[in-house]
Amino acid sequence: MMRELVYYVAVTLDGFIAGPGGEYDGFLMEGDHMQAINRRYAATIPTDFAASFGVTQDTSMVDTVLMGWNTYAVGGVPSPYRHLRQIVFSRTRTAAGENLEVTDEDPLVVVRRLKQEEGSAIWLCGGGALAATLADEIDRLVLKRQPVLFGSGIPLFGDRPYRPERFDLVETTAYESGVVVSELARRPGLSRERPTTP
Repeated sequence: MMRELVYYVAVTLDGFIAGPGGEYDGFLMEGDHMQAINRRYAATIPTDFAASFGVTQDTSMVDTVLMGWNTYAVGGVPSPYRHLRQIVFSRTRTAAGENLEVTDEDPLVVVRRLKQEEGSAIWLCGGGALAATLADEIDRLVLKRQPVLFGSGIPLFGDRPYRPERFDLVETTAYESGVVVSELARRPGLSRERPTTP
């Protein structure tokens, strides 16, 4: 079975995954949603944070994480998810770290190759520009909708042309904190090819 690309990310009510400078301190880091999310999506916690929280991580859900350079750099550590295979996309920068690859290869080519390999799901961590580039390859969305407005920032899907695509709700969980986690799957049978112009 082909591996899935899963876009798992926190998003504001007005559709931003970070502030204009990559800020994420406006997101709720405390509340009843945190324990449940950390338990279910343990592999998406940075390795050092998981160790300090006593969270056990495995790669049965995801074993690879994809990041644009700005998403990677905001953490300030060389290998934030070293329990996973980390692939960072940048045309101009490089870095070294445990289980870290920085590439200037076309993200679509990389993802299509990864999907043919053995393993569990591929996690698209961000950012919005990378998500827009990979939108046609995203199989599943897991959105942690936060009860906050940013006003401006990095959009969930960057700058993307108008082209409606349908995802079906798999499940949704609302927490007293106001955070709502929704999992959606791409509707089967939809073409993933970009339309050609006459």
